[in-house]
Amino acid sequence: MTARAAWLVLEDGTAFKGRAVGADGEAFGEAVFNTSMTGYQEVLTDPSYKGQVVCMTYPHIGNYGVNDEDVESRRPWVEGFIIRELSPIDSNHRSQESLEAYFKRHRLIAVDSVDTRALTLTLRTQGSMKCGISTTERDPEALLQRVRSSPDIVGVDLVKEVTCEKAYEWPLVSTQQTAHSTQQKRHVVVMDFGVKYNILRKLAALGCRVSVVPASTGAKEILARKPDGVLLSNGPGDPAAVTYAIDTIRQLLGQAPMLGICLGHQLLGHAYGGQTTKLKFGHHGGNHPVKDLSTNKVEITTQNHNFAVQLDSIPGGAVEITHQNLNDGTVEGMRHKTLPVLSLQYHPEAAPGPHDAQYFFGRFMDLMDEVHA
Repeated sequence: MTARAAWLVLEDGTAFKGRAVGADGEAFGEAVFNTSMTGYQEVLTDPSYKGQVVCMTYPHIGNYGVNDEDVESRRPWVEGFIIRELSPIDSNHRSQESLEAYFKRHRLIAVDSVDTRALTLTLRTQGSMKCGISTTERDPEALLQRVRSSPDIVGVDLVKEVTCEKAYEWPLVSTQQTAHSTQQKRHVVVMDFGVKYNILRKLAALGCRVSVVPASTGAKEILARKPDGVLLSNGPGDPAAVTYAIDTIRQLLGQAPMLGICLGHQLLGHAYGGQTTKLKFGHHGGNHPVKDLSTNKVEITTQNHNFAVQLDSIPGGAVEITHQNLNDGTVEGMRHKTLPVLSLQYHPEAAPGPHDAQYFFGRFMDLMDEVHA
């Protein structure tokens, strides 16, 4: 098969020539890099990547193919995908198709033969920036103009693009019994800001009845479902733009135990009256060290976010930090001092891994048990 050329152009004018390995066309978004060595299928289908073009720093991608079991949502959400080398074969007993075939089936723009090390160093030095990938444009200067005129993610509500259209129930897992699930079952309502399936799987494995509702669902409707707890899910983009969710969360405070994950954590920060700021190049990958301040243990975590809560912006000292990023000191977990509310900036569902933080779903179960004892 004849190799197809592709251009990757950053908004500062940096250009990389590569090989098209997905669908034909153009893709635009914010360029970010992900440091995970495995889990490319979970990355592709993570709704938190809506609006972004992802560069994998690990050089060899696609060697174990893709399958139907490892998806984290109903379809891929990344705007584009950048690889150093796409594996020409997929060799794994679970593989159902090659990554290249997956790209083409989902009409995803992807490029390999790119110097991903140089690209990553540029993004770390200059910060995340807009970019474009084109398999049809032969003039990188012309592509650059379209990159610079493409929309930014700051101030844009991307949650409405990824949330479910209507409420649904996640199936209860009966084969993974735990101490919590044998004692009692809890009803958790999940506000879907772009929820990853593994969050729902973990709740179900603990014996929870899981109801998922669209992001625009109001507090009255959520409380009418009589939840034992409310989970605020992960999701894409700028939390400050999702004003309707912030209003709903503010009304739910004190009405039911809550757990916020990633975007849900940031939305809680706004609901408390605080602010979030955009990080230089975000946290994306599966090797980020976080310290649990209650145990002094260090967890290696999965992360995917571009914004961080500013704890000192929350008025009244009502919230305390529970987890801290050891790379840059940012807030990775919060606990309200008087209300039953916990939150984490990183991903305890561990998809694609590592698994150090899975215990936190147990803490949420314990919180619900305490309130409803």
